[in-house]
Amino acid sequence: MLKISRDDGFTLTELMAGSAITLVILSGAMTAFKDAMSVNDAGTQIADSSQNLRTGANLLVRDLMQAGRKVPIGGIPLPSGAGATPINRPSPPGGPVYTFDNVNQTTLTAIVSGYGLGPSVDNSTTDLITFMMIDPLLGDLKVCDATTAVIPANNATIQSNAAFMTVAGTTTTNNFNWLVGDPANGISPVRAGDLIWFNTGGTALQTVTSTDATRVFFAANDWFNFNQTAAAAGTLLKLRSAGKFPCGFTAARLIMYTYYVDATSTPGTPRLTRVLNHYSPQALAGVVEDLDITYDLVDGVNNPTQVTSLPYTVNGLTYTATQVRMVNLHMGVRSDTLSNQRHDYVRTHVSTAISLRNLAFVASYQ
Repeated sequence: MLKISRDDGFTLTELMAGSAITLVILSGAMTAFKDAMSVNDAGTQIADSSQNLRTGANLLVRDLMQAGRKVPIGGIPLPSGAGATPINRPSPPGGPVYTFDNVNQTTLTAIVSGYGLGPSVDNSTTDLITFMMIDPLLGDLKVCDATTAVIPANNATIQSNAAFMTVAGTTTTNNFNWLVGDPANGISPVRAGDLIWFNTGGTALQTVTSTDATRVFFAANDWFNFNQTAAAAGTLLKLRSAGKFPCGFTAARLIMYTYYVDATSTPGTPRLTRVLNHYSPQALAGVVEDLDITYDLVDGVNNPTQVTSLPYTVNGLTYTATQVRMVNLHMGVRSDTLSNQRHDYVRTHVSTAISLRNLAFVASYQ
C-alpha cells in the first residue's frame, strides 16, 4: 500500500488559498470594527453637539421667561438730556463696548435687541440680547432719606446726595438681609456690580460700587454710568423733592442679563456667554456658531413678526421693545472635535419661540 507523508509541509497552492481565506476573514472583521468605531464616533459627536445645544438653549430660554418681571411697562428712565453721558452695555470681548441709547430714547426697556452686534463666526454675524427683571428671590427694602426726623422701623436710609444707603439691621419684604442674603437657597447678598432699582413713583437705577458691613455705596464713575448726577433727567437725584428723598419708597435688586457669543477668549471655540449685571462673564456652552434672535410685536392691528431690531419702523408706524410679546431664538452648535467618519464637525440646530409671560398676553400668539 502506498503511504503518503505530509512532512514536507503545504504546497504553494494550499498556502495561497489559506492566506486568501484568512485575508477575507480579517478584511470583514476590520470593516465591521471600523463601522462600529464610526457609529460610536458619530454617536459621541451627536451627543456632544446636542449637549452643548441643550446647555445653552435651556438657560437662555429659562432666563427669557422671566424677562420684564415687575419692570414698568414703559421701561426704567435712563440718565438723559443735557449733561448726560453714555450708558455702557455689556458687550462681547474683542470688539467695541456698546452703549444703551440714551440720546434718542429716555428709558431702558425690559428687552434691548442687538441684531448683528455679536462677533462673526464662519462669516456669519451673531446677535446679542439684553433683558431685565426684578430679582424674584431677594425682596424689596423700604427706604427713607437719612435726614428724616422719624424713620419707621425696618427702613433703610439713603443719603440725600445718594452716595450710599445704610441697610444694617433691616430686612427685605421676605425677611432676608441684603448684606447677608441666603446663599444656601440661592439668594446672594448685594455686592459690587449689582443694579438697584429705586421706585418713589418715579424710578431710577443705580450701580453698586462697593459694600461694607452696614452700607451699600453708589460712587460716581461706575462701569455702567448709571450713577451720574449731572444729567437733566433720569437720575436718582431727580426723585428727590426739596433736596430730600421721600420716606417709605422701595429699593429692589434688578437683574440684567446679556447673552452673546464670545469668539475671543477661547480662539476657535466660540462660547455662548451670559453676563449678569456687571459681574464676570460666564461661558455657558460651546461651540456656538449661530445665535439669531427676532421678535414678534403687538399693536392690536398689524402685529409684525420676525423683527430683527428695535425700535422698528414700517409704513410710518414705529414699534418699540415695550410691544415685544414673543422672542424667536435660533441657535446652532457644533461638536468640540472632528468626526472621524466625516472629517468634519457634527452640527446641531434648534429654533424655538419664547412667550414673555411677564408682558401682556396676546391670544394671537398661542
